[in-house]
Amino acid sequence: MDTEEFRLYGKQMVDFMADYMHNIRNHRVLPQISPGYVRDLVPEQAPEEGEPWEEVFKDIQRVVLPGSASPASTDLEMVMLDWLGKMVQLPQEFLFSSNGPGGGVVQAHCSVEKAGLLSGLTCRLLPTDAAFSLQGDILQAAIDEDRTQGKIPFFVVGTLGTTNSCAFDNIEKLGEVCKKENLWFHIDAAYAGAAFICPEFRYLLNGVEYADSFLLCPAKWLLTNHDCCAMWVKDRENILKPFSIMHAYLKEDLEVETLNYRHWGIPCGRKFRSLKMWFVFRLFGVRGLQTYIRKHVRLAHEFENLARNDNRFEVLFPVVLGVVCFRLKGSEVQNEEMLRVINKRGKIALKSSRMRSHNLYFIRFVVCGKDTESEDIVFSWREISLAANNVLNPKVVGDKSETF
Repeated sequence: MDTEEFRLYGKQMVDFMADYMHNIRNHRVLPQISPGYVRDLVPEQAPEEGEPWEEVFKDIQRVVLPGSASPASTDLEMVMLDWLGKMVQLPQEFLFSSNGPGGGVVQAHCSVEKAGLLSGLTCRLLPTDAAFSLQGDILQAAIDEDRTQGKIPFFVVGTLGTTNSCAFDNIEKLGEVCKKENLWFHIDAAYAGAAFICPEFRYLLNGVEYADSFLLCPAKWLLTNHDCCAMWVKDRENILKPFSIMHAYLKEDLEVETLNYRHWGIPCGRKFRSLKMWFVFRLFGVRGLQTYIRKHVRLAHEFENLARNDNRFEVLFPVVLGVVCFRLKGSEVQNEEMLRVINKRGKIALKSSRMRSHNLYFIRFVVCGKDTESEDIVFSWREISLAANNVLNPKVVGDKSETF
């Protein structure tokens, strides 16, 4: 929807909520429906084409209000995790619709490394190949070495679309090792996972069948905003056992029949995060979201071409999705100064990174704005080029360099 439609429909939604609160005494305290009712009211998968807001708004009353905050929020979350899982073609074992032990949950975005620190576990970083991809033989050698030293490896994280360089680990080979060694294999595709809804990028997910858990973050690249991170497991009992608490004040009449998300993580209370997923998936449709992602990838390649055609710069890694890692062909000090000048001007915002194994400093350009167009790429390159000119050819005034 455009800006004016957003104003109109936003006011409509605020009025709807205000009327609901004003007439709160006319509503039942507890819903009169059974858990699982939402699945009978909505399609089994996301629509291919976007729908008008009017249809979505009508379904708020038809689908959500009868279940109040719960079980509507739980039911809709289960359906949305199945919708998204089908969009990226996850194996059936991860979906609730398989009627097996698997399923998905929406969490806040978090860090694997931070989780290791909080749990008091040792997180071992492993070396990668020339393409910054972790390979199976490296993992196997690390497992053997750890066991020789009396350590107990049990959990392996493969990354699809690393934060630093958007590199992709060889999850097929990692999965084979984990299966042989009976280790839990988790795949983190927080950023890149959204691209797998496009058939031309789905090959990057080959090997996911080996995973015990898989994660992608719709808040990063599927227009749902923070915080919304989708995670699936093949056997949810492995999560439920350590997190379940059954105090009397938490007991529910339909405890056995209900999938209770408070047992899926640390918080007891949860936001209705699946609601925004439902809105986005319906308003854009699968095709609309595919178009959005493909546009960002195309714009990233436009930026890549601009950088490659300027002999002052180098592009360091293959551009697969919307991330371009580049740098001046100069010293680290010059690159740091260029970045400082760019961000100080405040026209665009860029981030630096460093590849520790190569002691390589570089700058990351990420296409992530909803309304980014080709002219924004050209504008961004002009800012970068001007900053490069300033760093490489400063005009000295007295004993200070003149900045533009």
